[in-house]
Amino acid sequence: MVARALMIQGTGSDVGKSLTVAGLARVFVRRGLRVLPFKPQNMSNNAAVTPDGGEIGRAQALQARAARVPLSVHMNPVLLKPQSDVGAQVVVQGKVWGNALARDYQARKPELLGAVLDSFARLAADADLVLVEGAGSPAEINLRANDIANMGFARAADVPVVLLGDIDRGGVIASLVGTKSVIDPADAAQIVAFLVNRFRGDPTLFEDGMTAIAERTGWTALGLVPWFDDAWKLPPEDAVVLQEATPARAARRVRIAVPVFPRIANFDDLDPLRHDPGVELVFVGPDRPLPADAALVILPGSKATIADLAAARAFGWDIDLKAHVRRGGLVLGLCGGYQMLGRRIADPQGIEGPPADVAGLGLLDVETVLTGDKVLVETSGTTLADGVPFTGYEMHVGRTTAISGAGPGIAPMLRLANGGLDGAVSADGRVAGCYVHGLLADDRQRRAWLQRIGVAAADFSYEAEVEATLDRLADHLARHVDCDRLLALARPPRL
Repeated sequence: MVARALMIQGTGSDVGKSLTVAGLARVFVRRGLRVLPFKPQNMSNNAAVTPDGGEIGRAQALQARAARVPLSVHMNPVLLKPQSDVGAQVVVQGKVWGNALARDYQARKPELLGAVLDSFARLAADADLVLVEGAGSPAEINLRANDIANMGFARAADVPVVLLGDIDRGGVIASLVGTKSVIDPADAAQIVAFLVNRFRGDPTLFEDGMTAIAERTGWTALGLVPWFDDAWKLPPEDAVVLQEATPARAARRVRIAVPVFPRIANFDDLDPLRHDPGVELVFVGPDRPLPADAALVILPGSKATIADLAAARAFGWDIDLKAHVRRGGLVLGLCGGYQMLGRRIADPQGIEGPPADVAGLGLLDVETVLTGDKVLVETSGTTLADGVPFTGYEMHVGRTTAISGAGPGIAPMLRLANGGLDGAVSADGRVAGCYVHGLLADDRQRRAWLQRIGVAAADFSYEAEVEATLDRLADHLARHVDCDRLLALARPPRL
């Protein structure tokens, strides 16, 4: 069996490609099709662990969930995890391939096309429909020569393309028509249809706009999709969502603060708290102080722990944290945030940047040495202090160990199902950290942590809410997209 395939590309980044693919996956799964998501190349520090011991972008994990299929490294064969403004860790078919500066990576992309096509062929042999997501925009013609993410892939595999434009940011007619005008005619011929996303208001006012786009491009109009109000309830992939304004504080809500590191990673760990109406989750940007009235500060993961620790010091967050603990506040560090809480972090091999050995925040009597072996594993267990169960996953480099004889001592935070121990808790119980991502997505852990800071968790299931939101997204797209026509445009790829 060889699947039909269709690719959703966008006129730019953050136009809604990821959620459109997720919603369409759920639409066609409900029609009885076996749907698999695919993204040739993704750039994100939000990643998920696959059952086969690799990692893929968080968006593809959500799309797989929408399609009701297990995760596979082949759903996102090339994952770029930025470690600086000009360089990234390159993950190929779930495993670290190396580090590359942006300019060097552009030259090396043709080496990766074989892995991309191999992964795509594996999915196409096991599905009725493969929904492919592009990256950025095909209009970035300066990157076209070695492209593997958009038209380079679409042409190599002969996959038809639907171009998605975002009307909410303005200029959608120019974005869609302009894309055709700047790309190679052979690339333009690969595009068979278009969608306009995130419309607000009376749709009849844009009927002439849809007609104008179709006339000027020759592409089929598949629909004008209104704004989907519940999009925020699904795990985001891009840290840009953390820069949005914090809503006004409501009565009887407890404040939890999260410093946004420059290389923040796996920040979807915080999503369950965003859903809880009893919580005001405050994302603190550069040069802003941590709020003095926060009951809990959570240090999230980082793709460049030592560099982000230096940034935290530059922003004054190290001083804010120590004052927070003196006032009786709680601190939870997750993965890279856990490493920062210790007394020392060493990177002798230069895994995350130049080799370095630096002092940590000193709030836990542990030290970390970054090593070349990356831990990628699903895990479960209980918290030692109160026996509350958890499920989650580990995704990190480095080994963190207790410093014997230093300070008042620590206790492990978690007992793992395999009998091991993870994490640390300070003697006074105010500071804790561990390597487990997804901890707070377990409702049992979310309730326990909120109880520790004196608030009752809302009675909802985070995972059930995500499922319900995916169903509402599918309903939304089914109402506003010509899904029959879209499916008819899909065709078997050239493999």
